[in-house]
Amino acid sequence: MYRRLSEIKVGKTVLVKHFEKDDIFLKLMEMGCVPGEMITIDQVAPLGDPISILVAGYHLSLRLNEAENIWVEEIDTKATI
Repeated sequence: MYRRLSEIKVGKTVLVKHFEKDDIFLKLMEMGCVPGEMITIDQVAPLGDPISILVAGYHLSLRLNEAENIWVEEIDTKATI
């Protein structure tokens, strides 16, 4: 099930599936946030905006309105091998 990145809780790891708006796609792609990339929600500001994510080995801050345009799928990081 796909969800918006803005709905994901701190500590969860997700897989980027697609972007809702094309105008944000280029900006995020340049920062390493591309479909197929795993990201982890690192922190959320006290009032909920912005959020900090870990993507491609570095921390990136996103506004909530940007995170709302990113569709992700939660992945189970506790799966047994």
